[in-house]
Amino acid sequence: MATVKKRVSFFESEEGIKIAEILRQMTVDSAFNTDSSYSANSVRYPDNLIPFVDKHMNYLNMHPNMDPYQYLANLRLMTRHR
Repeated sequence: MATVKKRVSFFESEEGIKIAEILRQMTVDSAFNTDSSYSANSVRYPDNLIPFVDKHMNYLNMHPNMDPYQYLANLRLMTRHR
């Protein structure tokens, strides 16, 4: 019988940890708009606000074929204060 290896979660992968750190650095930098946004999940987010890092890490986790570094480059362009 063949065994199936469990896929390492994006959140626990080396790449995921690096991406999360980059997103955290963006939240500290005042050059970017990294405000929390609305979330309908009031169980996980009682104030109905999903943090910037959680929102984008969840998105990258749900879309494993996306290039996370290209996503970050686009995110920096879209969230930069002008």
